[in-house]
Amino acid sequence: MVECGDTAILVTATRSKGREGIDFLPLICDYEERLYAAGRIPGSFFRREARPPERAILTCRLIDRPMRPLFPGWLRDDLQIVATCMSLDERVPPDVLAVTGASMATLLARIPFHGPMAAVRVGLLGDDFVLNPSFREIERSELDLVVAGTPQGVVMVEAGANQLPEQDVIEAIDFGYEAVGELIKAQQNLLKELGIEQVFPEAKVDDPTLPGFLEKACAKQIGEVLKQFSQTKTERDEKLDAIKAEVSQSIAALADDDAVKVAVSNNSKVLGNSYKSLTKKLMREQILKEGKRVDGRNLDEVRPISAAVGVLPKRVHGSGLFQRGLTQVLSCATLGTPSDAQEMDDLNPATEKTYLHHYNFPPYSTGETKPMRSPGRREVGHGALAERALVPVLPSKESFPYVLRVVSECLSSNGSTSMGSVCGSTLALMDAGVPLKAPVSGAAMGLIKEGEEVRILTDIQGIEDFLGDMDFKVAGTEKGITALQMDMKITGLALPSVAEAINQARPARLHILEKMLEAIEKPRDVLSPHAPRLLSFRIDPELIGTVIGPGGRTIKGITERTNTKIDIEDGGIVTIASHDGAAAEEAQRIIEGLTRRVSEGEVFQGTVTRVIPIGAFVEILPGKEGMIHISQLSEARVEKVEDVVNVGDQVTVRVREIDNRGRINLTLRGVPQQEPEAGTPA
Repeated sequence: MVECGDTAILVTATRSKGREGIDFLPLICDYEERLYAAGRIPGSFFRREARPPERAILTCRLIDRPMRPLFPGWLRDDLQIVATCMSLDERVPPDVLAVTGASMATLLARIPFHGPMAAVRVGLLGDDFVLNPSFREIERSELDLVVAGTPQGVVMVEAGANQLPEQDVIEAIDFGYEAVGELIKAQQNLLKELGIEQVFPEAKVDDPTLPGFLEKACAKQIGEVLKQFSQTKTERDEKLDAIKAEVSQSIAALADDDAVKVAVSNNSKVLGNSYKSLTKKLMREQILKEGKRVDGRNLDEVRPISAAVGVLPKRVHGSGLFQRGLTQVLSCATLGTPSDAQEMDDLNPATEKTYLHHYNFPPYSTGETKPMRSPGRREVGHGALAERALVPVLPSKESFPYVLRVVSECLSSNGSTSMGSVCGSTLALMDAGVPLKAPVSGAAMGLIKEGEEVRILTDIQGIEDFLGDMDFKVAGTEKGITALQMDMKITGLALPSVAEAINQARPARLHILEKMLEAIEKPRDVLSPHAPRLLSFRIDPELIGTVIGPGGRTIKGITERTNTKIDIEDGGIVTIASHDGAAAEEAQRIIEGLTRRVSEGEVFQGTVTRVIPIGAFVEILPGKEGMIHISQLSEARVEKVEDVVNVGDQVTVRVREIDNRGRINLTLRGVPQQEPEAGTPA
């Protein structure tokens, strides 16, 4: 149980016997929210928690990403870490407590583990870094950064920032890692108090016979393939597969050592794993010794880039196509009304989202076939990262009151589709006419580390991500960083290397941004003809009831009369949506008339709407009526109202009084029947 303030997280770690045929670490990390933690009862028919909401899925990933690289490569037992939020204090977000708790539970379970590991959140309020800020402080902060680390260094970074300079982000990571060190010591002290010795992973030495055979049999061939820089990814993969197949068929004839034959015959995956390890070794040696990557690029070179906007008909409000190497992403933007905002039913105090980014990764993007189901954790995580990268540059609700949704369709993948989604989405939003504060681009950085030798790679492709040690995604504007996500495959990285990766990403981002701006220099001035037109203005919150009317009759009448959609927030912001700009303006005039405070003595030109035996009703402002009593129709005595006015007549009236029930009483007496400016005092 990890507690801070009134937030309490129960974290468990379970290990069960491994299954046959598994050649990877079967680790499952789950984060469970219980609404009783915040004193709430779930909505919906069943009144119980169902599938995890999006933010809970992101917390699952936040636990998994720093934990996974810390387990030994040879471990094949089923592992499950479950973190359950049992009490929530709005001053203490639970996610970083769950990450630290996962490390502690693993240590207590005596599972082999390169820990301890801990995580903290860092905010930036004014010029000061804040450790583990509250939910409210996060809303006001220029930075929301989570850093996880081990005694060996930083192992995971997740951040959203308001266009912060690289140096500020590096200092924030350093600030957070110092606090991580204190939490690591606390875990070590607790183990000591409980008399529990940490189980460190043993270094397992593989039988060298098969790797040795492969080294002799095909290392030269593999190396030659990796140095054919002009070939495509498909051509390289086909050649490597052909070499593997040839070696597999010739093992029986060529291998002198029976151990090689036995190892391969007992487990068909053994050869594949050894072949992959050899390919990884040769690729990494080529980068470390020759400074050349498999496609011939220098370490800091970006692949060829193309960008286009408006690639779909304008029924789609905005579209952008971004391609970097073989990675191609089509992003589509939709403009919606305030009622389209997503309601969030989870423990987070924020109850709605007005910008949604969804990421789809179909199997054809990697040339594979498999059933297409609902989005997995990876899709949710990549969509959230792209969303986070763009939120800091979105216009304010007051200036652009649309709810925005962007969907990124990955058409082809060879590394860093998430950053491709950021670039494609920027293009789509600009094509849709969204007045972004600044365009955003992103690049994925990689790492090769052997002993003390470290090489940072710019714009990694699939094989470099798969066989490398780091995937570090950096998104931002020309001014600074808006989002970071760093995942490691090693047990920790020193801060100078983290800083080098962040700084090396900047020229890559700016180069990509320059190519994007060649496709569209600024947001379009005109929205798609199929996008809704929105008008937004503020009224006195005390008069919201006047606009809504008894049982909602008034606002319903306005929407039916003008064929518009009207949303009113508690703060008094009114948003009118319509595909007809004139209709939206008419609805605005009606609402402004209803909420206009009328003073005694003001003169209006109005229309007679009803006649009753004791007087006539006149609409002096859209939606606002007053009554002229029969005695106020003329200086002389009036026998019948219709003798002076009839329905539809235009009359000039003066406000005689406003009674204690707010009713407006008008008069024609002493008022010249001409057309004064509306609202001119008598």
